[in-house]
Parts: sequence; C-alpha cells; structure tokens
Amino acid sequence: MLKLNDKYIKLVNDSEMELSDIFSSIDKNTFINSKKVLDAFHRENISESDLNGTSGYGYNDTGRDKIERIFSYVLDSDDALVRTQIISGTHAISTALFAILRPGDTLLAISGTPYDTLHEVIGIKPNNSSLISYGIKYKEIDLIDNDFDYEKIQEELKNNIKAIHIQRSRGYSLRESLTIEKLEKVIKFIKGINKDVIVFVDNCYCEFVEITTPTSVGADLMAGSLIKNLGGGIARNGGYIAGRHYLIELCAERLNVPGEGREVGPSLNANREFLQGIYFAPSVISSALKTSILTSKILDKLGYEVHPKYNDKRADIVQLIYFKNEKNIIKYAEGIQASGAIDANVSPIPSDMPGYDDKIIMASASFVQGSSIEISCDGPLKEPYVLFQQGALTYDYGKIALINAISKLNE
Repeated sequence: MLKLNDKYIKLVNDSEMELSDIFSSIDKNTFINSKKVLDAFHRENISESDLNGTSGYGYNDTGRDKIERIFSYVLDSDDALVRTQIISGTHAISTALFAILRPGDTLLAISGTPYDTLHEVIGIKPNNSSLISYGIKYKEIDLIDNDFDYEKIQEELKNNIKAIHIQRSRGYSLRESLTIEKLEKVIKFIKGINKDVIVFVDNCYCEFVEITTPTSVGADLMAGSLIKNLGGGIARNGGYIAGRHYLIELCAERLNVPGEGREVGPSLNANREFLQGIYFAPSVISSALKTSILTSKILDKLGYEVHPKYNDKRADIVQLIYFKNEKNIIKYAEGIQASGAIDANVSPIPSDMPGYDDKIIMASASFVQGSSIEISCDGPLKEPYVLFQQGALTYDYGKIALINAISKLNE
C-alpha cells in the first residue's frame, strides 16, 4: 500500500486551490468537446449492434464505418480511417506518408527533426525500407524561437515540394508544442504560395486539448494513436488518420491493399472499445491536462525547471521536468510506476528500446502496454535528464501519482 506524505498532500491541495481559474477553463473546453462527441453519436444513430465487430475480411462492418464517420465529425475532417490494424502513432504517420509520396517527391518537415521513431521511417537513420530508400527526398527546417521559419519555408516552396510535415507535440525535443493558432497561420501562409502542397500534421498527444483541430484550419491530413488521447484509456490498440477524402482513400489502400482499401479490415472486438474510448476521451484528457498543470506547479515550487509553466498555453498533454542528474530522474520514475494499478511492484530500469538511440527510462504501470493517456513518464537517460510526463485516467489518480513521485524524489 502507498503511504503518502502528509506534507506533500498539503502542498498539492494548497496548489490545487491556486489553479482553480485554469481548471475552470479546461472544464469549459471539456464540455464543448463532449457535446461534439455526443452529437457525432446521435448523427450516426449508434445502436447496440454497432458495438459488435466482424472477423475475417471485415466486409459490411457497419459499426466500424460509423466509428470512422464519428471521428471525421469530431475532428472536423472530410473523412477518417480508424483501425485496429494501425498499431501506433508512428504506424499511422508512416502509413500516411507512404500513401501520399512517390519516388522523386520531396517531403519538407517544417517543425524540425521528427520524433525518434520516425527516423528510420523517413531514412534520417538509414533503413532499406525508408522513404528515402524508395527515392523520396527529404528536407527539414528548424523552428525559430518556438515558431515557424517563414522565410526558409517560402524559399523551399519555390522548389517542387509534394508534402509538408508538421509535428505538433515536442517529442523528446525541448521546444514548445505547437498550438492551433500557430498551425492556422503557417498553413494559410503555405497555401498562399502553393495551394496544391499536402500539409500533413502529426497530431499525437494533442487531441481535445483545444476545441479546434488541424483539419479545421486547413491541414490536409493528420494522424494519431488510440492508446493516446482519443482512445480514452479504453482502446487497447489502434490509430486514426483523418483528412481529405481522396487522401484517406490512398491511406486505406496503403494500409490494406490496392483495390480493396477501406472495405476490408475486421474490427474484431474493438468497436465497443473505440466507441467508449472516444466517448470518455474529453473527460480523460481533462484529467491528464489538470495532472500535468498541477505537476508543473508543484515541481516549480520544489525548485525544478519545468516546461510548460503551469500558466502557459498548452497544445498537448505532455509535461517536461528537468532533473539534471540520473539519480533523480530514476527516483521520480519509480514513484510514478509505484502509483499505477498494474505492475506497480516493479521498478523501471533504463534500457534500449526499438526506434531510440539512447537508453530510455519509462514508467507506465498501465492497463494498456505503452499507453500514454494513463499516468506515465519517460525520457532518454542523457543530459539534461529531462522526463516527459503525460496522462492520468482520472485527476485523483494523477494527484496520487504526483504525491508519491515527489515523496520518492525527496527521500
């Protein structure tokens, strides 16, 4: 059983009172997003039979088809592909990029180097199955002061650019995440120069943090994981791609096979989980956001550098904490792990992981392996020893985890 330190319980409760206005603002967004989800359910007349899945080829899966229309409505896109066959956010992004790019095309990343697990997908790190290995060219432009480099983007768009890649969340970089406001400005700028370039957005960790989406402000395509925000902590796997109809058709044929596309792909037993997941997602994301903001407030009070600050505008559910040494990053991760419901008796050990160059410390005592909408934290074991914390299925479980982690940190 956890023995929570009374001193830190008081610290958390006092800090919580100071955050009431910020939490009230989150609650307003949660209400708007919840209404949007409920409207989507009602538009599709979801019935009990839609909770059942299909097997084999997956023909005539009416529940799956309704789920995709729900996601399309909620994400404000023309169409969506929501499948159990998409195993991760990286897989969703990879599927989308391979679908829209052909040999000789150029992909331009305008938010800097993408997340580690995409390095071999693109070919930044050599791989015989990468985009570059198929003759697709790749360029990237770094952000300047956490915003887009408009001058360099304009210069590159004079060339034959087929698609733009934007990663909203920070990944393991130390930059800020990108708000809808910044996305809208840069997409308008890009389309003003070349209306035919495809703007793709990696939307992982960002869904329902704001009340508008990348496709609401002109993005052509975006992708994410269902063991993150939109799975609501209930979906056991899956991912989504949303955007323009003709691009979604290309993605479906890339995910499955040409000629069959989205008509195949059994949902098995996932329809109930996907529907319940997106139904609960606004509230779960609210809990995750509040936990991250409270973490920022508390760790700042304890003298640790944090980003974002508790009162900064947020675009995702991720909270950075700078521990600056190996001992503290491991102790905090141990505190988070011990606060979970599953495998709470084990200790996270820094280790090699597929797709990463450095050893990773990861605490994830979660119901779903690798779920980052459940309270979890991870980071590379290297200077400046930054831990990336995210998730919490309920705010109270998030508070408990935070109290236990700071207690462990200060033993």
